[in-house]
Amino acid sequence: MKNKLNSILLILVLLVSSCSQQQARKPISQTSGTFMKESITRNKKLVASEEDKINAIMKSNPNINYIASKKGYWYYYETKNNSDTMTPKKGDIAYFDYEIADLNGSVIYSQLELRPQKYVVDKEQKIISGLRDAIKLMHKNEKIVFLFPSHLAYGYHGDERRIGINQPIICTITLNDFKSDANQNIPTN
Repeated sequence: MKNKLNSILLILVLLVSSCSQQQARKPISQTSGTFMKESITRNKKLVASEEDKINAIMKSNPNINYIASKKGYWYYYETKNNSDTMTPKKGDIAYFDYEIADLNGSVIYSQLELRPQKYVVDKEQKIISGLRDAIKLMHKNEKIVFLFPSHLAYGYHGDERRIGINQPIICTITLNDFKSDANQNIPTN
């Protein structure tokens, strides 16, 4: 019995000592963070380049009153509605038309191609982030031209059809109407 007890103690001591001497395995590949630093630098240059192009457009049109948004895009009113104070809010259903052009003003997608849109504000992801934010600035019957850098448009993927990789765009949006969704049963994405 004493031998059995000594054997068990010896095994426990060996187990404990072998576990305490084990070191964590190191990853097979280590990154020094240079990839992330290079990516950040590349993105900063891209954003600066796009902002320079947008600034050039604004400077070439001194008679237009461009407004800088807090989200990083610029816009101006073609038709302004000073009589309404309400703007679409989360859950409202916005009815709008829009057109997409490149920074040279060449139409990429016409209003006819894009057809009238119906969008549940902040409950759908089917439109680009710049457009989702822009809709919430608008009053009924306003027409606004937005200059979106690529990160607020179609980003580094483009739309895989006509809008290229990292392409800033101009969107002309007309908010025709918006309604509360309280009495409507619309599925959200």
